[in-house]
This record gives sequence, C-alpha cells and structure tokens, in this order.
Amino acid sequence: MKQTSTLARTSVLAVVLASALAACGGGSGGGSGGGGPEGEASYVDGATFTLGLSSDPGNLDPVMGAGTSLFTVTQFAYDPLVSVDGETGEIGSQLATEWDVQGTTVTLTLGEGITCADGTELTAGAVADSLNFVTDPKNQSPFLGTFIPVGAKAKGDDGSRTVTLELQSPAPFVLNGLANLPIVCPAGNDDRSSLRQATAGTGPYELTEAAPGDHYTYTLREGYTWGPDGATTDEEGLPATVVVQVVENESTAANLLLSRGINAATVSGPDAQRLAKSGLFSADSPAIAGEQWYNHADGRATSDPDVRMALTQALDLEELQGVVTSGEGSTPTVLAANEPVACPGDSVSGSLPEHDPEAAAALLDEAGWTEGSDGVRTKDGEPLALTFLYQNNLGSSGDAAAELAVQQWKEIGVDATAKAQNETTLTGTIFGAGDWDVAWVSLNVSSPDQLVPFLSGPAAPDGTNFSAIANDEYDAAVQEAMKLTGTEGCDAWLEAEAGLVANADIVPFALTQARTFGAGAEFAVPGQLQPLSIRMLAE
Repeated sequence: MKQTSTLARTSVLAVVLASALAACGGGSGGGSGGGGPEGEASYVDGATFTLGLSSDPGNLDPVMGAGTSLFTVTQFAYDPLVSVDGETGEIGSQLATEWDVQGTTVTLTLGEGITCADGTELTAGAVADSLNFVTDPKNQSPFLGTFIPVGAKAKGDDGSRTVTLELQSPAPFVLNGLANLPIVCPAGNDDRSSLRQATAGTGPYELTEAAPGDHYTYTLREGYTWGPDGATTDEEGLPATVVVQVVENESTAANLLLSRGINAATVSGPDAQRLAKSGLFSADSPAIAGEQWYNHADGRATSDPDVRMALTQALDLEELQGVVTSGEGSTPTVLAANEPVACPGDSVSGSLPEHDPEAAAALLDEAGWTEGSDGVRTKDGEPLALTFLYQNNLGSSGDAAAELAVQQWKEIGVDATAKAQNETTLTGTIFGAGDWDVAWVSLNVSSPDQLVPFLSGPAAPDGTNFSAIANDEYDAAVQEAMKLTGTEGCDAWLEAEAGLVANADIVPFALTQARTFGAGAEFAVPGQLQPLSIRMLAE
C-alpha cells in the first residue's frame, strides 16, 4: 500500500530551469484539435514520433545541466523515485511504490522487477549512489539544493529495497524535488563521461543514436511497467521510436508541424496563433515567459542596486509583457507559477517597481552616471554599456520585446546591446560567470523552495546563484519558511519573494500559456511533454 505523508499531499509539480524543468509524473495538459474528443481517436502502433527542440541539450548527463532541452530529453530515458499528478499535485508512484516522510527522514521502497536499459537490476544501493552523487558538492550538480536538500545523505538496503534519505533539516516539499530528480543506473554512475552522449537509466526509452546539433533517437523498451502510478510501455499508440530533432528557428518548427515534418514542438508568439488557427492539437502549460535578471557580481555596472532599480523603472513592463506574449499574457502573481501552484497568492504584481523614466534617470544621476553629448551616460570615463542576453526560443515576439527594452533604456542614457542566444549557450554564459549584465531567463517551478539556490548562496560558477544575488532579508525569510511544513510556510515564502521583486533583484513581467502543438500525435504536457502519454494518430 502506498504511504503518503501530510507533507506529500501538499506538494506539487515542480519544474527546473531556464525556461525550465518539469516533473516526470502523470497528469495531463489541456488539449484541443488533432485526434478529436477523447475516446474517438484511432491510434497507430510502431510509429516514429519526431519532437522539435529549440536547442541542442549538450552534455546528456541528466543531473549536470539545468536547461529545458536537457530536461526534455531526460524524461525519455530516466525515471525519478516518485511522480506528481499535474492536476491534483498528489504524489504518486514511479520507481518507489511506498514512501514516508517523518521529520528529517525520508524512506522510499522500490518496486520489484525494475531494470536498467542494459538489463541490470536497479537496487536500492544503486539509487543511493545516484542520489549521493548529486548531494556531493564537489560534483557541482545544479540540482543540489533544488531537487534534493543540501547535506542530505542516502543509504540503500538491497534486501528490503529501501532507500533512506537523511536530511540536515526539514524540507517542506522534499518529495516534489525527488519527483524531478532522475536516477542514474550503475553503468553511468561508474563512468560519468559515458553519459555525455549515451543514457544509463530505467526510463521507457533508450538512446540509440546521438547526432549532436541535429537529432537524438530513442527506442522503446519492452517490459517497462514502473511508470507513474504503474504506467507501462504496453499501450496502444505509443511510438516505437522517438526522434528529437533540433530546430532552433520557431517559424521553421511551425512550418514543419504543418507539413508533418515533425509531430510536436513548443511554439509561442505569432507562429502559435497561426498553428492554433490550423486546428492542430495542442497541450498547454502555464509558464513565466518574461523574467529579468541582473548580474550582481563585483565589477559589473548592475552590481549597484541604484542601477538595477533605474533599469527596472525605465521599462514599461506592461508593454513588454504584451509584446513578448503577443498580447496573450498577464503579470505573474508568484515566482513559482507552474500549476498546481504550491503557494498561491500575489508576491509580484503589488511589488514590481512602477514605470517611471524620470525617477530612473534621477537614480542614475545620483549614482554618478552623467549623460554625455551623445546621450550615453558615463562614470569615471566608462560608458554605461550593458550586455543584454535573451533566449532565442521566444521567437519574433522575443526579438521585438528585446528591441523595445533596449530603446527604453536608451531613453535614460543606457547603451544596451541585445544578443539572442540558444538555451545551451545562454545558460553556459550565465552559469559560467560569463560576460553579461541583464538576462531574460525564465525559471519555471511550482514550489518556492526550489528557487532558493538560484536566488541565494554561492554565485556561479561555484553555485547555481548565477546572478550573484545577496539579499539578507530573503535569506532570513527562507530560513523561517523552511521550518514550516508544506503550505503552512506559504505566507513566509510569498513575503520573501515580494522583497526580492520590490528590490528589483528579479523582475518577473510576463506569464503565458506555453503551447506544445501536435501533428499526427496527442500527448500530455504538465510542464514537460510526458513520454508515456504520447499517442500516434491514424490520419
């Protein structure tokens, strides 16, 4: 019998980074078009499903990257210990069929008959090894502190198939974190370098071909019976082969969907409107589409809080929101906005600095930035020239929004250069402490504790705090919130978020519905496309 703690019942679907990550659990995203009403679709066995991906995932080690592209492909070859229902937020089974949380002790019992893709049995000891790799700080996994608490230690008992995780202190949404953490099999744990272009997991598919920059081919595993709440690969319409095709240009992806060159892709902006009118199937998931970060590191102009506030006040965030979402967005109300939201409320809209270019200019004057004859401000002989990065998967609407931001900064004497980068390049820049001042990077999660390592702690490249944020009030509020179980701490979490937003440490300005379109296929998308939900349609 499954055991679910009170803590688990209040936990919810969590996703990780930079457009971000989602739970490997069940549930469904909203769907329309394509195969028609539920129950009327005719499915095809043995088919190939081609998924368009906006950027190459790079190193395929599933716990060594925090980008959406890597997390998307990870779902096919790896499983987490538990799953999360995308609609109710309930914790469900996956590798573990029983779980219990008592204070700082988490106990999970593995199901029987689970095997890795190479045929070896998955033991409790192997799971503990996989968890302990992530918790070892020297390995620098971005999931440490995000999906598993810092200081946690795992032990496995192969005889009872039990994994015990000891925490340094209570963690309010610990099972949600484990629902996002892929477990690596012994072959991969023994040779991490082998995971760069191969897989070693228990998932429903196995990587059989890797052509970096072009495509990745996954083959269905027979006998897989340990998916979310017992889901199996013996389902009508499940594709025998999955090809993940790298298609960086959003308009190209839209055209390929219409011509049936690919079966699925996430598309936004005007191209999404075009696809919606075509009658294609779509599954939607709410996501933050506009979130502005500043580089707080010493030596950057944006290390000055007055400069950060001025850059924020100079922007008409409502206008930016309309442009980046093609008029279909809204203002986020919380930083952890993926449904089902762990801590509903409003920590954002009432805390965002108001649009006030005159106040912004005055702040820069006070900070010593003097406007020159060319309109560009200087200080100590250096121009106020900023490098502004944004992700290219925002499409033409993202380009237009970036141009608008640059223009509004120019009006207060800031010389900003906008650079569109694919996800792999952008995350490599910000996590590698590279050359940037402002970045649009959307972190999509549903429980606020999973944002903590990105908003505090060691700065990149030593940690996941890529902005080098150091906000004592936030840190203190987090300490109080972490002492409370589940939703009991939501007021504290929301207060902590509101302080960051009011201080312009982070500027969330656009929430939208991320739409994944399907051509010749249906699927569920609670955050990320769920491999076992894919059904190939007879057309």
